[in-house]
Amino acid sequence: MKPRTVIILWLLVLLLGISVFTAKKSAGNEIKHTTHRAAGETLIAEFPAREVASIHITDAEKSVNLQLKGGNWSVVERDGFKANSADIVELLRTLIDLKVTQGIEAGPSFAASFGMDEKSSDPAKHGVTATFKDASGKSLAAISFGKNLDSVSSSSPFGGGAVGRFVRNHADESGFYAVSELFPSLSADPKNWLANEFFKIEKIQSIALTQPGSDKNEWELARKDEGAEFEFTSAFPGVKIDPAVVTPLKSLFSHARFDDVVPAAEVDKRTSPDQAQNATIKTFEGLTYILTLQPSKVEGSENYLITVKVSGDIPEKRKAAENEKPEDAAAADKAFETRKKALNEIIEQTKKIENITFEVSKFTVDALLKSRTDLMDKGPGPQAQPAGGAAPGLSPPISIPAQ
Repeated sequence: MKPRTVIILWLLVLLLGISVFTAKKSAGNEIKHTTHRAAGETLIAEFPAREVASIHITDAEKSVNLQLKGGNWSVVERDGFKANSADIVELLRTLIDLKVTQGIEAGPSFAASFGMDEKSSDPAKHGVTATFKDASGKSLAAISFGKNLDSVSSSSPFGGGAVGRFVRNHADESGFYAVSELFPSLSADPKNWLANEFFKIEKIQSIALTQPGSDKNEWELARKDEGAEFEFTSAFPGVKIDPAVVTPLKSLFSHARFDDVVPAAEVDKRTSPDQAQNATIKTFEGLTYILTLQPSKVEGSENYLITVKVSGDIPEKRKAAENEKPEDAAAADKAFETRKKALNEIIEQTKKIENITFEVSKFTVDALLKSRTDLMDKGPGPQAQPAGGAAPGLSPPISIPAQ
């Protein structure tokens, strides 16, 4: 073979090698999506939020079922007590728009690595799983929420903080995904989904509290008007009330909140009738509340269980003031009708929860659960001894000098 021919063949081989290298390098630089969803895409292409009629949420310890009926969400484990619809709507809205920030190729067997180990009894390792179904019970989606993603770059000496969370769409086995949402309110605890619909008492006129397990009153207090202090309705001469102890009773249950709703099947297990006390509270506007309070029998708990009944004696017409001007009467009548409507609505709303047992903190009822002695003014305490040990009003002992 001629030298010229050999040189040409070598040049062809070299050019072919360069072409193959360039092609491989270009292929290596291409962005390949190894998961079904890429960064910037929604976790679920079209999350059917409008079709969701029930949500089942579980973690390592608890579970909750949220159900939609007649346009209202309820908590099944709390005898169908109304759920906080705003939180549920927010969860569904977030899932509609939930975008992937990163996809990680891995099969379902790697779930534990992302904090979604369904076999673990540790809540931090187990994660939370939410299953969404339609009205017929057909599963629409199942999503697990695992570990938080912590920021690796932060000037804070305490660390970067959470910037997202790992999630898994059970219908997508191509991998796990990082998202920027934290879902801090997502919980498998039924009490965390309850609507905060409790009763409120305003303008208290009198309060009577029975002794534990008895119909006999421990004490009864009343006041002449909203600016006055409470006094015992019956007391021995000279017995006074301690204003510091009874002042909190003026605003009793004006801003109260409950911790949980007790299912009817659990009430007897958690209460002792011999410890029950009834409080009768009357307002200046004609409302009467009867509260039944019992300490919780749950070990380690200081909470109380409480039920409420309400009745009203609201006048149909306003009593006109003496020498009232027509223009003043018109304004007063309008205000009276507005308030009467509000009071009737209060009665109506409170009656809806009359058969429900609520669990409240001891702090919520502590001002009410006082003995008669606790309410009494004890007077000034004993005076302190002056330095040197001498009693008030006496001269100190005289020291006789040595001879």
